[in-house]
Amino acid sequence: MKLLIKNGIVVEPSKNLQQQSDILIENGKIVKIAKKIVLKEKLETINAKNYIVCPGFIDIHTHLREPGNEDEETIATGTRAAAAGGFTTIFCMPNTNPPIDNQATVELVMLKAKNEGLINVLPVGCITKQRKGEELTEIGELKNAGVVAISDDGSSVKNSKIMRRALEYTKMFDLVTISHCEDTDLSKEGSVNEGKVSTLLGLRGIPKEAEEIMVIRDIILASLTQSKLHITHISTKGSVEFIRQAKKNGITITCDVTPHHFVLTEDKLLEHPYDTNLKMNPPLRTQEDVAAIINAIKDDIIDCIASDHAPHTIEEKSKEFASAPFGIIGLETVFPLCITYLYYQHKIPLIKIIEKLTTNPAKIFGLKTKGKLEVGSDADITIFSLDQEFIIKNFHSKSSNSPFIGWKLKGKIKYTICNGKVVFKD
Repeated sequence: MKLLIKNGIVVEPSKNLQQQSDILIENGKIVKIAKKIVLKEKLETINAKNYIVCPGFIDIHTHLREPGNEDEETIATGTRAAAAGGFTTIFCMPNTNPPIDNQATVELVMLKAKNEGLINVLPVGCITKQRKGEELTEIGELKNAGVVAISDDGSSVKNSKIMRRALEYTKMFDLVTISHCEDTDLSKEGSVNEGKVSTLLGLRGIPKEAEEIMVIRDIILASLTQSKLHITHISTKGSVEFIRQAKKNGITITCDVTPHHFVLTEDKLLEHPYDTNLKMNPPLRTQEDVAAIINAIKDDIIDCIASDHAPHTIEEKSKEFASAPFGIIGLETVFPLCITYLYYQHKIPLIKIIEKLTTNPAKIFGLKTKGKLEVGSDADITIFSLDQEFIIKNFHSKSSNSPFIGWKLKGKIKYTICNGKVVFKD
């Protein structure tokens, strides 16, 4: 039950630390960090020379599809993909079938994860029963069962009174509400960003305002209730500015962005017309929106980077564009896209990128023993090569709906260690 990591460059955002160190792990915990650890006994050793060693990545937005859509993904295959992507903890979103809206379903997911998962799986419970937006779930019961947050992800809570009550209850139970911001009356039947590309392709558009109206509403409700609000997968310049202002005004608000929203623009659809692997919700936006998101990452307005891993079968994604489901897989491409585009292209410091994948998610969602490398914390560790190039081709996920197949990227995961056990080795 002992493991020694030697000669790695340890990057620890919570201590603003970047230095060569050895790490000793015993019984799933970090027991020693030092410049050089010399032991008389022989034990399993990883030579991390020339590699970066950091806290295990935490993905706060993953769709594992189980229960109900095991043809797309399962807890077993999803956690395997996550481990290959350097993730040691993932939040599974509740839009399963049945939804995670009661204690029994939470317990089912947690039992499955314990028996079949390679890494830590933390369920997110529904805000409303069946995600219909009509009646609140038993939020206290969900918290006792083990949910880490609540969300109706995939749907927005349209009724402002119900959203207010949800924020009041989450404050009582010290939970975070994760909000999918979409005015469905504005976005209905849309499949791409409303603008030049939707007009050229003859597709119904989703205006930016569909997101921004709900961002503003939820900021106002968070201010009213003094509750913790997290806005997920923001995609527009307007959303960035509203969140920037809310933070300036002292509202307890955090947010995340996906790599596809800072790497791709709607123009990609002109290169690959009607490619359903470019259909996601929120849709790909303009270059101006992408520039605003990059700046918000630099300015720490955006707190976390998440995958929004949304697997679908080939049959589902082979439908005509308007009928095909939204979403792409992301667990195995998040990190190399971050390194290639944020680190190398936009010169964002490595420690800041790692912070948004580790320390910040742990802090926001109260994961006290995760997201850091210190004596006594869980031995959840990711080891990667910063400059090794590779081509995206084969996935550990059950699905392969990705627009990044064939791309050459940097940032190769070499080892993923969860609770002291090597769960992925390149």
